[in-house]
Amino acid sequence: ASMTKKEIDQTSGVETTGHVWDHDLKELNNPLPRWWLLVFYATIIWAIGYWVLYPAWPGINGYTKGMLGYSSRAAVTQEVQAGKDARSEFRKALAETPLDQVTTKPELLRFAKASGKAAFGENCAPCHGQGAQGFIGYPNLNDDDWIWGGSVDDIYHTIQVGIRSTHEETRQMMMPRFGVDQLLEANQIGDVAEYVLSLSGQSEKAEAAERGKAIFAEQCVSCHGEKGEGNPAMGAPNLADAIWLYGAKKEQVVKSISTGRGGMMPAWQGRLDDPTIRALSVYVASLGGAK
Repeated sequence: ASMTKKEIDQTSGVETTGHVWDHDLKELNNPLPRWWLLVFYATIIWAIGYWVLYPAWPGINGYTKGMLGYSSRAAVTQEVQAGKDARSEFRKALAETPLDQVTTKPELLRFAKASGKAAFGENCAPCHGQGAQGFIGYPNLNDDDWIWGGSVDDIYHTIQVGIRSTHEETRQMMMPRFGVDQLLEANQIGDVAEYVLSLSGQSEKAEAAERGKAIFAEQCVSCHGEKGEGNPAMGAPNLADAIWLYGAKKEQVVKSISTGRGGMMPAWQGRLDDPTIRALSVYVASLGGAK
């Protein structure tokens, strides 16, 4: 058998592979650079070492665990625990410090606000908004209008027990359903709505408002006060400040009088731990509307 003669490229002096591109462009048989080969061999060795030391290959009943016993789940668990350990000192201080004194401790206040903001975003923002601005039926937590009191301790208690929740100590105030239960006639409810709107200068029907004033004195004063100033101890809203939870249009006020509304807020005691609730209270109070 005859042996194929090697062809050497005259220009480069390198052996060709015998493959020709586009009639006369011959492919040279240049060897791979040594550095490239060394890196390639090193990656193979590295991969074999990785397979031995770390989890790598799936199997029928699991996967290879590796000699080091590394687990990403365990690593995350350790990181989470390390974070908790780092915060434990502040959480303990927050649990032991009276809420009205937290503002006197700058580092503790900074921790409470940061922790409270995170908890707010996870638990409260779906109803109150990411900026706590509220929506129709969900109170704005930035202003200074509070149905159940706006001190940091009042806020703490409200978050703990909720409003009309299943908690045995929940904030509870049921406004009569003057329309649904036919306690007042439709025209009387309209007159009361005009009077309530007049308390903040939003009514232009003086005669109706005057008729409503008499009905208000009979039916509403015991909770909302003679001037509609409200009563936080009872959860009766201030009706004279032009801040409306369910809207300031007459038809919205009429609906509130007719149905009693009765929004619900869940109790967070038992769902969140006490330091978290305390941090939430400090954060909400810091938004600018605490009293």
